[in-house]
Amino acid sequence: MGCDGGTIPKRHELVKGPKKVEKVDKDAELVAQWNYCTLSQEILRRPIVACELGRLYNKDAVIEFLLDKSAEKALGKAASHIKSIKNVTELKLSDNPAWEGDKGNTKGDKHDDLQRARFICPVVGLEMNGRHRFCFLRCCGCVFSERALKEIKAEVCHTCGAAFQEDDVIVLNGTKEDVDMLKTRMEERRLRAKLEKKTKKPKAAESVSKPDVSEEVPGPSKVKTGKPEEASLDSREKKTNLAPRSTATNESSSGKAGKPMCGATKRSIADSEESEAYKSLFTTHSSAKRSKEESAHWVTHTSYCF
Repeated sequence: MGCDGGTIPKRHELVKGPKKVEKVDKDAELVAQWNYCTLSQEILRRPIVACELGRLYNKDAVIEFLLDKSAEKALGKAASHIKSIKNVTELKLSDNPAWEGDKGNTKGDKHDDLQRARFICPVVGLEMNGRHRFCFLRCCGCVFSERALKEIKAEVCHTCGAAFQEDDVIVLNGTKEDVDMLKTRMEERRLRAKLEKKTKKPKAAESVSKPDVSEEVPGPSKVKTGKPEEASLDSREKKTNLAPRSTATNESSSGKAGKPMCGATKRSIADSEESEAYKSLFTTHSSAKRSKEESAHWVTHTSYCF
């Protein structure tokens, strides 16, 4: 049973009291939230993105998470609400000029100041180390402190000038109440987007079917619009354009059948006002006529044999 060999136990070794609740170090928690990726637990490096719940991620980690289809993906509960790359926003962060990083850490014995942050608010100058509340705009990705938005009330972004609404403001690494509020906003936003897609589909189908009907069946405006004077002029122009074609067809038909068509008028090229070079192309010209000596025998006579 023990206690032999002259050992004297103490009271706290024999009597077990209630276990003390382990408290999380606040400084360590703030460092983990603001300096490390929520998904891969690696140090945040640009490009840095944030989800609709205000959590910080490395963009490459989010892309790998979306492309991964293995069973281990179920372990990533921190990013289970991210369905596509459109659900995250790339942040436009302002660098802190007082932050040196690992520049002076040549020997590895440099003291890391946890209160010093890599990024600051571009308006007020507060450091983004978790001591002050920060938020970003979902429309443009600019990051500000909550104090800057309260002190300088405007409906336009302070850096890029993009217009935003209250729904576009998302708190970074907020409390449980903030996360619950952002979650309800996210669900409402996604439901609204689904309804808009459903309403756009029938409208697109109607817009495709309407031009087909208009092409097949002309409306009354296309048939009856226009003045009678313009219509008569168009008909006259059509008749004049069709006249030479009709004469050409009549001549060809008369040459084949031997008898001219009724109502068709013959027109000699010799009487026309064309040039001599143009007239010489036809057999009715004087240069094309041959004497009796040049004419062929009656047996072999054709219009094409010389």
